Amino acid sequence: MPELNQFGQTVNDIVPGWTGARVLTRSPLFGQYCRLEPLDVKRHAADLYEAYALGDDGDWTWLASTKPANVEATAHWVLGKVMDDALVPYAVIDLHTERAVGLVSYMANERLLGSVEIGHVTWSRKMKGSRIGTETVWLLLKNAFEHGYRRLEWRCDSMNTASRRAAERLGFVWEGRLRQKMVRKGRNRDSDIHSIIDGEWPERDAALRAWLAADNFDGDGRQVKRLEAFRK
Repeated sequence: MPELNQFGQTVNDIVPGWTGARVLTRSPLFGQYCRLEPLDVKRHAADLYEAYALGDDGDWTWLASTKPANVEATAHWVLGKVMDDALVPYAVIDLHTERAVGLVSYMANERLLGSVEIGHVTWSRKMKGSRIGTETVWLLLKNAFEHGYRRLEWRCDSMNTASRRAAERLGFVWEGRLRQKMVRKGRNRDSDIHSIIDGEWPERDAALRAWLAADNFDGDGRQVKRLEAFRK
């Protein structure tokens, strides 16, 4: 509870024993439908090129990168993320095919403050209409909160309505807009900020687990209930 300090000022809640979150390592995360593997050029570049080739340049409008033209370009792009010590990058592996179908990272990692962002979200069209995207984000949320993080962020271009809707569906709360945050591909980008904090996680976790349960899908893989139906 907020309280008055010795100077008569209202200060916020004490966080007992806070020393920061634990380090997020490049370790695999396992789900029912997908596995997150530490990103690796040799293991994942060819699969990712094939997966992204199913789409077009419109899939990359909101990303800093452009669609790789070949396997070599994909490998160069993947290597940049692998070599970036500020990222914890993952390939998303479809357990049905054992092939990489997307990429995602932890980024903006402020461990001592207890905050980290889910970013570099690059799904392929092989993930469209599947449970894999939702399970991927659930795995990242679960792992970070288990490591003691207090806040998970999701940021997107304010014009990227699909990303904003995805964040809200997953239970992220819109916090505001950073105007003229950057210039991307020659255009202004205002960034919308969303978050889930640790006090909200148990409810979000329960809803996501219920939606991902096998009995929430029919024989053709179609959902029985929408995710929103599992929220209190």
